[in-house]
Amino acid sequence: MKLDPFQHEDFNFPIDKFETMLKTNEILFFDLAEFENIVGHYMDTGKMTLAKKALKLGLDQHPIAVNLLSLKAELLILENRLEEANNLLFELKSIEPHNEEIYIMIANVLSKLDQHHEAISVLKDALKFASEPVEIHSMLGMEYLFLENFTLAKESYIECVKLDKSDYTALYNVIYCFDFLDQKAEAIQFLKEFINENPYSEIAWHQMGKLHFENQDYHKATEAFDYAIISDEYFVGAYIEKAKVLERLKKYKEAISIYQLTLQLDDPTAFVYLRIGKCYEALNDRKKALKNYKQAIHEDPLMDKVWLVLSDFYAKENAYDKAYYHITKAINIDEENVLYWKQLAFISNELGRKEESMHALGRCLELGNYEYETWITRIDLLAEMNQLDAALLTISEALDFFPDDFKLIYRKAGLYYYKGRQEDSFQLLEKALQLHTSYVLLSQSLFPRLFEEDRAMELLKKYFKE
Repeated sequence: MKLDPFQHEDFNFPIDKFETMLKTNEILFFDLAEFENIVGHYMDTGKMTLAKKALKLGLDQHPIAVNLLSLKAELLILENRLEEANNLLFELKSIEPHNEEIYIMIANVLSKLDQHHEAISVLKDALKFASEPVEIHSMLGMEYLFLENFTLAKESYIECVKLDKSDYTALYNVIYCFDFLDQKAEAIQFLKEFINENPYSEIAWHQMGKLHFENQDYHKATEAFDYAIISDEYFVGAYIEKAKVLERLKKYKEAISIYQLTLQLDDPTAFVYLRIGKCYEALNDRKKALKNYKQAIHEDPLMDKVWLVLSDFYAKENAYDKAYYHITKAINIDEENVLYWKQLAFISNELGRKEESMHALGRCLELGNYEYETWITRIDLLAEMNQLDAALLTISEALDFFPDDFKLIYRKAGLYYYKGRQEDSFQLLEKALQLHTSYVLLSQSLFPRLFEEDRAMELLKKYFKE
């Protein structure tokens, strides 16, 4: 409960009076409003022991005060004594059946108990007499989201927006629900109607622009972001989104100008410097690109994406030692990002660090990256390092994802041959030739000894003759 600054000319007086009473053990009288403010003060400042003492004394002097009992329920909720809080609140509801604050508290408790349907029922009852229904519609929206009923959640948040045009949290939630329901056209129509009534709503224009951007309608997206900027010339988010559109249109110089403008409007961010750097790189101005990438790192050393971009930047220049340094920085920040491990695998391989490259590819697979090239590259590395059993095991795992894949079968045939399993090798070679003959040329470079065998040459003659 928030304090009423007009409750007492000098609020410290009842607080001091109460704390003096505790020290002297005197019993002093406080009126109900003073107790409410004292308890609320201690709750707001996190002094729960004093809040409980004040509440007990308050209820001793005012045992049927609904506001104090409501504060008791709040304390029970804070202590996670939800069933006790619920029982008390239902008693209070019977005393004051039209007190919407009590209904809201009951709904909160039911929600914490995962009784979302019951919470919705209580909130609907509260709507029948609520003087400020916006909060209740907002809570209904949240309960429907808990139940993953995005249609009803959307309707609840739309009610919030109808009642309070400045409730931008509700507006964002409406668009979120439209997005989850894959209703982009409906979302755009909703925003058009909202903008007709609120033509200077920068948030609505901003959301409209983002939807057009997703639809790749860049002209309309730019127009929407321009209107957002007209509505609020300091709306940095709209400038950034407009610059992203210009990037997509390959208008890099214009994008740079807008990104640089945001640095004057607000504190600089690593993201903006990163985007400026990408624009300069697209313009082949690598010196300015590098300068902005380094500035991005200066602004936020923990922005792992910048380290990846710098790694790519140096890799393009064949400066693999620097590329390696920067990608390891990214991995230190986020060890679960597959892209970083793939980059490390590539760079390590270029540096001749086969073991490290193989380990990085293994991490990609552990993290659920089952892309075809990841399997193939790891298999070839293992074979190159003469780890034939590990290579064969990896092929077996890969075949679970890509059954009857000719590239995998050619490799399995070659590895079987090197393991001394000639019969199995030739059977697989024939199967591979049946699937795809032209790939045999690359296979010959991978496993030259296999294709020097007379039986292998006979198979080649057979299938190439056909």
